[in-house]
Amino acid sequence: MRLVKCWFCSSTVYPGHGIQFVRNDAKIFRFCRSKCHKNFKMKRNPRKVKWTKAFRAAHGKDMTQDTTFEFEKKRNRPERYDRNVVQDTLIAMKKISKIKDKREADHIWRRLKPNKKKIREDATNEIDQNSSLTVAPGARKDKVLVSTSKSVQNEAMEE
Repeated sequence: MRLVKCWFCSSTVYPGHGIQFVRNDAKIFRFCRSKCHKNFKMKRNPRKVKWTKAFRAAHGKDMTQDTTFEFEKKRNRPERYDRNVVQDTLIAMKKISKIKDKREADHIWRRLKPNKKKIREDATNEIDQNSSLTVAPGARKDKVLVSTSKSVQNEAMEE
């Protein structure tokens, strides 16, 4: 069973699925679905279309240069069967998958880290701006709001 990659989005095309386009110069283009084929016919660049793997790799969204990917490359030379080698390979495959999962999680964490700080700052700014809405109705004393927010305390001190 031969699995090929879609020319446009780089997803897997299984046997009996997808569309194959052969250009006049005998270059073969395989597509996983009509969406990819139509985008190819519209002469769109896969690196500029956000849902493709080429875009994600070009903009640092996916891990592209990791040593664990070297193990997944197809090798066309036959190997002699050896029980010990197969056993060691199966053990190594489990270790490699754990390493790969950990690196992917670290990559995602590093990508999301700067955004968490921005979200927290935006939330605190919004709370400071709308602090009068967050004060409980029973916390009012002589028409002056009692709050821990800086802006409301400053306004109360000025009056």
